[in-house]
Amino acid sequence: MLGLKLATDPRWVNIVESNIEEILTDHAWCEQKAASNAISLITYNSELEELVTELLIIAREELEHLQMVHDLIKRKGLTLGRERKDHYVNELFKFMKKDGSRKDALVDRLLFSAMIEARSCERFKVLSENIKDQELAKFYRDLMISEAGHYTTFLGFARKYTDNIDVDKRWAEWIEFETSIITNYGKQETIHG
Repeated sequence: MLGLKLATDPRWVNIVESNIEEILTDHAWCEQKAASNAISLITYNSELEELVTELLIIAREELEHLQMVHDLIKRKGLTLGRERKDHYVNELFKFMKKDGSRKDALVDRLLFSAMIEARSCERFKVLSENIKDQELAKFYRDLMISEAGHYTTFLGFARKYTDNIDVDKRWAEWIEFETSIITNYGKQETIHG
């Protein structure tokens, strides 16, 4: 369903399990950034009523996920660390087209958002199926379902708001680009790392 070409090696979970505090801290900040991304899209596209309505729901869900991760961190007696840079997301950001119309920029930003949600969903699936901690396995399974919904929402809006972009072709370019960079990741105890 996600169309990703390279799956995460399940052995990545061994790295994650070596430092649960780090993965949870990174995950919390990923949720914060996802909420901020949705709010930013609303800010720049406030005239698109349906987009605003749906992205308000996503922003709220992402903040709820941040709360859930923070609660989990506290229950486990861990500490929410400082915000982390997400090098994977930064590389994807560079792939976004900066020219064209305002609507073209919106479509590419939506595809960028869909890509992040797709990889997050895939990583949550790998965690849910391979992590030994059963509380975390269930937690990541539930979040995987939510991320899949966000992915389809962003992709759907990209198709809805395009004027002259072949969204399927551009999405294929995003998939190819993501495939070219993801081989550099899966080596750290971070959601995208």
